Amino acid sequence: MSNDRGARFGKRTPQRPRDALKPSPSPSPTSGDGLPARDVAVSALFSVLVEKRPFDDVFAKASAARALAPRDRAFARLIATTVLRNRGSLQAVLRTYLEKPLPEHLGRLEHILLAAAAQLLLLQTPPHAAISLAVDQCRADRNGRRFGNLVNAVLRRLSESGSGRFASLDNATLTFPDWLLDRWSRTYGVAEARHIARASLSEPPLDITVKSDTDTWASRLNGIALPTGSIRCSHVGRIEELDGYADGAWWIQDAAAALPVKLLGDVSGLSALDLCAAPGGKTAQLAAGGARVVAVDKSAGRLTRLNENLQRLGLSAEVSVADAQSYTSEMTFDVVLLDAPCTATGTIRRHPDILYLKRPEDVAALAALQAKLLRQAARLVKPGGTLLYCTCSLEPEEGEDQIAAFLAEHGDFRRRPIALGEAVVPLLWRTADGDLRTLPSNFPELPEGLRGLDGFFASMLVKSDC
Repeated sequence: MSNDRGARFGKRTPQRPRDALKPSPSPSPTSGDGLPARDVAVSALFSVLVEKRPFDDVFAKASAARALAPRDRAFARLIATTVLRNRGSLQAVLRTYLEKPLPEHLGRLEHILLAAAAQLLLLQTPPHAAISLAVDQCRADRNGRRFGNLVNAVLRRLSESGSGRFASLDNATLTFPDWLLDRWSRTYGVAEARHIARASLSEPPLDITVKSDTDTWASRLNGIALPTGSIRCSHVGRIEELDGYADGAWWIQDAAAALPVKLLGDVSGLSALDLCAAPGGKTAQLAAGGARVVAVDKSAGRLTRLNENLQRLGLSAEVSVADAQSYTSEMTFDVVLLDAPCTATGTIRRHPDILYLKRPEDVAALAALQAKLLRQAARLVKPGGTLLYCTCSLEPEEGEDQIAAFLAEHGDFRRRPIALGEAVVPLLWRTADGDLRTLPSNFPELPEGLRGLDGFFASMLVKSDC
């Protein structure tokens, strides 16, 4: 079933305990009345939900076109991502104030209502600002201008009595696509699937990988040092203004994404090939560990950003624009890292647009691509070397099943299980075969706002010496 359920405010409104975000204060925009920031948020929502385009791409384009100041940009992003994480519940509440469903083909009207509802129910925006600017947006839209009075009335009623109704809803069921919840229920069990879904709908904290001295930097950044070696911070403002950023002391990287390279141990002096390298967090880890790194990606633009990050960090790597499916080299490598393209269902908390962009058939299509990439990567590993495969997907076809199929086809490789004494990987995160499997519901013991982890899978495969 499509994850467009409830589109145009249909009739589905189950009343069960909700799993939505708790309200948090929203930053005040700095440009005039805040209309440009709200316009960018609505434009990005329309692009994701109607045109099925990736959020980061459309948001960057829309915010640049309006020349938003950093604070306005942050506010626009917060509105849009809050809607994406809570769309099902927001639609359900709005429905209760509409006598009949909205007509089709009303341009941005639905998204204006959703953005305003998110501000009123979740972001603690003053009602007069959220309502009046939503009405202004509606009247400026040629398809929705005749509904200005309706929008005003609905949002006023919502601001007065919507919180209780919103709090009674099951946001995970209403917002997640059925096919994905069903998949996770089969793979992880019904209870764990719900834990994963709830965690995936929470706004993530900021995770940082440092070159050295984790405890000192945790203190300087007002964060906590995770058992895995990453630093975790709550709301921090602009990244570029944080202590140590300009000096290249650290980089942004989810704690789960930082684990695969750590499993390799000491990489000093080793030759390492990072396929599908952008945005470059693992390239930086390998380079910081003393490896001689070749970073390959088919996107020249993404490699430009990777190079900029390496320059800021004072690290070096040989960078090559190439498709990993056909990449060849005159040499083989001690380590080949393949962070393969995937459905990215483990990163919904950071990329909630995945809920609206991915389809069930994507799993099989991407698994087929991963198999091709693995076969090519295997050719580039020197005898005795290690092939490190990882994805940020929660789907077994892109993780456990992929490795089982690879080993059945490649008798010259064997799995290197994660050592039981590996300090950075709790036993719970090791699969029965000794691979790595993290879930968004991990770290439940941390304080609220600091919990969770990207869903990640990694397997280390060693090539025989002969």
